[in-house]
Amino acid sequence: MPLMRRASRQVSVCCVTLGLALAAHAQPSARGTLLIVGGSGKARIAVFAMASEEGLTGGEEKAADLRALGARAVNVWLTHAQATTDSAARLLNGVTGIWFGGGDQVRLANVLRGTATLRAIRARYAAGAVVGGTSAGAAVLSTPMITGDERSPGGARPPGDSTDHWLTIARNDVVTDAGFDFVQNAIVDQHFVRRRRQNRLLSLVLESHQRLGVGIDESTALRIGPDGIWHVLGASVAVIVDARKARVTPQTATLGASGLVMHVLPAGSSFDPRGGSARLP
Repeated sequence: MPLMRRASRQVSVCCVTLGLALAAHAQPSARGTLLIVGGSGKARIAVFAMASEEGLTGGEEKAADLRALGARAVNVWLTHAQATTDSAARLLNGVTGIWFGGGDQVRLANVLRGTATLRAIRARYAAGAVVGGTSAGAAVLSTPMITGDERSPGGARPPGDSTDHWLTIARNDVVTDAGFDFVQNAIVDQHFVRRRRQNRLLSLVLESHQRLGVGIDESTALRIGPDGIWHVLGASVAVIVDARKARVTPQTATLGASGLVMHVLPAGSSFDPRGGSARLP
């Protein structure tokens, strides 16, 4: 959940149910997420904040914010060894929402992948619970999962400033890992326009088998309804990169494509991923 008391923090959020997905940033999604998982007073949410360097603190703050909105929320902090146990998995019994906090998505994935706890999360998801996350917790929901690392910043022309990243559209530059695969058939990126991550998503979409990606900017949400239509909410835009009908250059050539479709969609817009059509408000 976005932190209501720390509204100036612009974070990336993605939450998914079998019939509804919501990817968002910061303030707009707090009460909306509670509504999705059962409404104030009915929501039961497990918060997993193992991606954070803050340790238990981040998860406790998130759970407290959710409780202030009327949810029953608990911070579940586990090591990989603990996550493999049936007793940890039983902590998910009856929850209506699972929330992954921000930080380092690789750290979070390494704790939960292949464990009884992740299997229990999948079981709750199959039963109708929301699975969602903030920033790193959003990135981990899809496969491939963007790790945030880059193999060759600047390519043949390295930047003068070592903090500069994603200056090129290139093959084998975006480091990925296996995520939890709750978001299927599309790659999700976040903080998208604000942090100028267009080259990153373009490179990965052109290389991936999904050939479809969405970059959600800060203070913006993407809601996917039971009919599969994506709806944009919030203050900025969602950028959709659709290369499913594009012609991509062969592996031995510089990465490029023709017939690539991009949509820059503000609040009130919609996108149908089945046919690839977009509608502005």
